[in-house]
Amino acid sequence: MDQQTWERIVTYTELQGTSGQEDAVRATFEKDLKPLVDRVEKNGMGGLFGIKEGKPADPRIMFAAHLDEVGFMVSSIFPTGALQVVALGGWNPMTVPAHRFTLFTKAGRYPVVSSSIAPHLLRGKAAGAAALTIDDILFDAGFESKEQAEAFGVRPGDFIVPETKTICMANPNRGLSKAYDNRFGLSAILSALTDLQSVQTPNTLIMGANTQEEVGLRGALPAVQQQKPDLFFAVDSSAANDLDQTTGRQGVLDQGTLIRVFDPTVVTSPRLKEFILQTAEDHHIPYQYFVSKGGTDAGAVQKYGQGIPAVALGVASRYIHTHETVWSIPDFDAARELIVALAKNLDRSAVDDIVGL
Repeated sequence: MDQQTWERIVTYTELQGTSGQEDAVRATFEKDLKPLVDRVEKNGMGGLFGIKEGKPADPRIMFAAHLDEVGFMVSSIFPTGALQVVALGGWNPMTVPAHRFTLFTKAGRYPVVSSSIAPHLLRGKAAGAAALTIDDILFDAGFESKEQAEAFGVRPGDFIVPETKTICMANPNRGLSKAYDNRFGLSAILSALTDLQSVQTPNTLIMGANTQEEVGLRGALPAVQQQKPDLFFAVDSSAANDLDQTTGRQGVLDQGTLIRVFDPTVVTSPRLKEFILQTAEDHHIPYQYFVSKGGTDAGAVQKYGQGIPAVALGVASRYIHTHETVWSIPDFDAARELIVALAKNLDRSAVDDIVGL
């Protein structure tokens, strides 16, 4: 991985923007995207896509990440000044307590910590962490009362977003950050477009990001309705489960980019799968098969119009949807290479064969 790519990943993973509050991420992405494409288009949901224009008869190929990360929204303010929240995206409640966040209000940003119970207060009690729910976790911004919180501009509907720094670990092949799901996707798309700057692809290439993926794939349909692609690739980070020694491990770090063959929302088209596999093998790009228990924007897109062949590509990373995700630098490079190779090889004949025309 070159230094420019590493610095880009640091920038995007440290940016804070949960579902519905993607403005800062989108502004940075738009600035970086514009020099790499012919034009940029937005939609009413906040999605942002760069277009590399092909010939009129060329197929339209769409690669989409998503701008948002998981976080929380203030639902009410207690008389004590503590904040009750609703989750934006999926959280394991056991990973939430005792972490630092940023509270975004109309009046400014404030540090806030998720509540936890000190071990001293648990002595003699049978309560266990297994019973914990998001409703049990309050957020403490240090306010003395509801009135003081409101005086600082806090209101229901304000956003609470994880705060942490991105670092390279002792193993130089490992990064550690928040929000790799899915700032990986933004970084990979920008890196691929950098590689394609002087390349005329045999297609109109549409590359960008949707909004509100983490709360039900809400930005995907407006994006494809606007762009009308022939094929769709969700560029996303999936959950690695590779630390134990059991069989059937999914998403092993350093084993290459993921080709998701099945999840609860998508059974990948055999023709599309075989084209991806052949492209990876022709270009000696390491890859691994992946079967997921969660979905991506591909699940929403495939149902648009008369149906669009769609698949999720990307990487696996450990402990997604938490403050600290461990991810593989070689896997990022493999995903970048596969996006570039697909963009160069998806001509009209290949797309017609995949679609079955």
